[in-house]
Amino acid sequence: MRKIFAAIVCTLLMLSGCQNRRPELFTIGILQMNDAPTLNETRKGFIESLAHYGLVDGQHVRILVENGGGSISAMQRIAEGFASRGVDMIVALSTPSLQAALHATDDIPIIFASVANPYLAGAGASAEDHLPHVAGVSSEGPIRESLNFMKSVLPHAKRIGTLWTPSELNSNYYLEKARTGAMELDLELIAVPIANASEVLLSAQILINKKIDVIYQISDNTINQAFHAVGRVAVDNGIPLFGGFLYSTEQGACAALAWDFYDMGYKAGAIAAQVKNGRSPRDIPFQYMDRTLLYINLKMAEKQGISFSSDVLQSADRILDSDLSMLSLATSLD
Repeated sequence: MRKIFAAIVCTLLMLSGCQNRRPELFTIGILQMNDAPTLNETRKGFIESLAHYGLVDGQHVRILVENGGGSISAMQRIAEGFASRGVDMIVALSTPSLQAALHATDDIPIIFASVANPYLAGAGASAEDHLPHVAGVSSEGPIRESLNFMKSVLPHAKRIGTLWTPSELNSNYYLEKARTGAMELDLELIAVPIANASEVLLSAQILINKKIDVIYQISDNTINQAFHAVGRVAVDNGIPLFGGFLYSTEQGACAALAWDFYDMGYKAGAIAAQVKNGRSPRDIPFQYMDRTLLYINLKMAEKQGISFSSDVLQSADRILDSDLSMLSLATSLD
């Protein structure tokens, strides 16, 4: 009789424990390549978008953020770690992050953003014909539009310079698009490669020595993280610098025609919310950004020896008239 009573008590305790135990939260693993401002803005937009759709971190979902520090091998380990831990979704911010996620899993949903060309990364053949567990927002930059804008501001420029990172698939892709766009405008593109962010300052100085008229810096994750070094070299040498992402104008560029990466992350968050709520990534076409913004920094333009027409200034979405960011930057670099 005592044994039966003890068994009943144990059963009741177990049932009580099950009733009080909270269900496991839907877990989202965010894989970010490095601390490039474009990726930070994308992540911020993504998380705030989730909250807008009722998916607040710690309440409705659990968000894990991992940063690869620019290391391809580290990103692969992180992606494989997410897969082995059984996360419910992987969010890949950058092309290398997407590549790592694709190698790590073929069934966990993957949502990407800040990826120039998802097809080169192996995510599919077209916006509708893609891997069934992948969806996201492409960041393919408006390079031709940017070069046209630069040419309209500097009609006599002939030699344009840029840095690029050969190890980044997206950087190679952007470089070829820039070469094609430059050729169409009868411009000569001079490119200097870098291996990591620590080489940006020296490589930018090498680029200046090649007698260029202007720098049009294509956007890639490694260079974006150290863009302030390009800005410093441009200011020191009075060379106009046009950036490939909006916030480059806070780090030395006189102008940038580009996407809003926060908005890109927000779009990706809306896709993630749909997938979390049961929609298959297979049924969601890859999305693209469709509205470019123009940011201008008047102080940087003055230091780099150029001016903008009233028409250009009136068309700008944001005008900065400050060099405080450069002053603090110079202090940190000296």
